[in-house]
Amino acid sequence: MVPFAGFEMPVQYAGVREEHLAVRKGAGMFDVSHMGEIETSGPGAEDLLQRLLTNDVAELPTGGAQYSCMCAPDGGVLDDVITYRLERDRFLTVTNAANAAADAKRFIDGADGHDLEVVDAGERYAMIAVQGPRAREVVAGLAEGELPARMRVAPLRVAGAEALVCGTGYTGEDGVELLIDPAAAPEVWDALIDAGVAPCGLAARDTLRLEACLPLYGNELTTERTPIAAGLGWCCHEETDFIGAEAVAAERDNGPAERLVAFALTDRGVPRAGNAVIVDADEVGTVTSGTHSPSLGDGIGMAYVRAALAEPGTELEIDVRGTRRAAIVERRPLYERDTQRSDA
Repeated sequence: MVPFAGFEMPVQYAGVREEHLAVRKGAGMFDVSHMGEIETSGPGAEDLLQRLLTNDVAELPTGGAQYSCMCAPDGGVLDDVITYRLERDRFLTVTNAANAAADAKRFIDGADGHDLEVVDAGERYAMIAVQGPRAREVVAGLAEGELPARMRVAPLRVAGAEALVCGTGYTGEDGVELLIDPAAAPEVWDALIDAGVAPCGLAARDTLRLEACLPLYGNELTTERTPIAAGLGWCCHEETDFIGAEAVAAERDNGPAERLVAFALTDRGVPRAGNAVIVDADEVGTVTSGTHSPSLGDGIGMAYVRAALAEPGTELEIDVRGTRRAAIVERRPLYERDTQRSDA
């Protein structure tokens, strides 16, 4: 157990590799109750979200889920979030734990004087992410009603508890995330264990998301870079005039100086955040996340490098504890569901 964003969080239960492979081959679950939740409701709710979030909230259907960034006026990323439209004028936005209080304040401040209500609802929800090729099958066996599709949300009873069942996740696998009353969470957790779902900790969550090349706030996403540099231009709709839209549009037009890439070592070693990226003895970037991939058998990571070096197939070196290790830029994601590299 380790302290994280004001919570005591499990790093591992049975072991990182065992938990990682349980998610890749069967079903694993994560207690992610540390995530923040903000409820926004009323006639002005959509307009507020349109201003705060980079994606086009007007395109989000009732019962749908949408990924977005939140930006500062200079285009730097303040957070990345998932928003669910529960009703026509009622939304739930899930934020990163470390940014939960700051994000809630932005929502509350933005609502001042407008026809809507904003509630910091983090205390109302526990959250269990059930992920893997068997995840939906197992949860369906405990649910009263049909599970929602990918990027959809539906209210259902699961293991006897009222839940918002969300077709979302952070592992590169299929699955659902359950938002439930904290008082009901232990019983739901135990029911999932009894159904054969493996409990998993933060370490496996990190190796899974890194194989899938999903960005982590504080590593790949920071106030120092825009969503364009991070490869998230697809969730930015500058025509909605979100905060930071002008800066994001300028970077899209001009091209960022650095781009986020995925890489795999072709040499032995395990890259880590902060390692220098080198080409021809010249430092050209920095590793943002790195690990040993249980699925692929290699050292893998993501890094910001000079834009001209971002093409897949580009050869790099990573300075791993003072030793340069050969690496190559790969297409994202590094691992895709139901596929593995031939040398795994």
